[in-house]
Amino acid sequence: MTIKEEIQQLKVARNALILAHNYQPGEIQDVADIVGDSLELAVKAKEAEEPVLVVCGVRFMAETAKLLSPEKTVLLPVPDAGCPLSDFLTPEMIHEAREKYPGAAVVVYVNSSAEVKAAADITCTSANAADVVKSLDADMILFGPDANLASFVQGQVQEKRIIPLPAEGHCYVHTAFTEDQIREAKAKGWRVVCHPECPPGIQSDSDLIASTGGMVQHACDCDEWFICTERDMGYRLRKLHPNRHFHVDPNAICKDMKKTTIEDLLRTLRDGVYEVVIPDEIAVPARKAVEAMIGIRR
Repeated sequence: MTIKEEIQQLKVARNALILAHNYQPGEIQDVADIVGDSLELAVKAKEAEEPVLVVCGVRFMAETAKLLSPEKTVLLPVPDAGCPLSDFLTPEMIHEAREKYPGAAVVVYVNSSAEVKAAADITCTSANAADVVKSLDADMILFGPDANLASFVQGQVQEKRIIPLPAEGHCYVHTAFTEDQIREAKAKGWRVVCHPECPPGIQSDSDLIASTGGMVQHACDCDEWFICTERDMGYRLRKLHPNRHFHVDPNAICKDMKKTTIEDLLRTLRDGVYEVVIPDEIAVPARKAVEAMIGIRR
């Protein structure tokens, strides 16, 4: 029996659903039931009938799944798979900012800890951030932890004032792309799509700014793309559209996303490790913030 066959057998035995983010290694994507961006995984976790959810991604994704499905067992194959971007923002920073900007609404990216979500009014993903901000009555928005996404939202919702929290929050993968790469790609006749976590200069030089879900949606618009995001998004797109060409930066690697191996997934299904547990005093307000986002997603 191959390891993939064993995973399928154990998945059935445990009545588990395997969810994988677009940045997961190809071998993980191949055995997952659901592959998608943060918003897709959040929605599917909430809608899932299976009592066990295995989240192949990083901790904030598993925490979000647990928030939306508190009655289910949520397993994270590698417990220390974190997100350096999420580490930029703390609950204390939100409390201090609320005092400085009374009346402002707090929107936090799902790339944040459960504790940070609990201190926010609502969460967002890169796919729905502008819609979330537009839905709020407040004219001033405290937005964190990604300052580049905050800048993107400000361009989409100019009638509101977006204050990045903190000003330096960023994803090291997306801030590594250069304008030279964009110019070289365009010189070859490729269209360029970048993630809104990229710096404003990269955003302005790109043909399209899109979440990973948006990249899937627009993949058919062109035969040759340069993808400014984590390299395994290219694996997902090539699998969906084998007749098109998706070029990536081979060095665009999220180290935490690559911590999960096929062997880790097998161990999780076999041994039931590692369960995500969130204390009620954090889970209740954090769930409210996430559900507020889900309620306006369409």
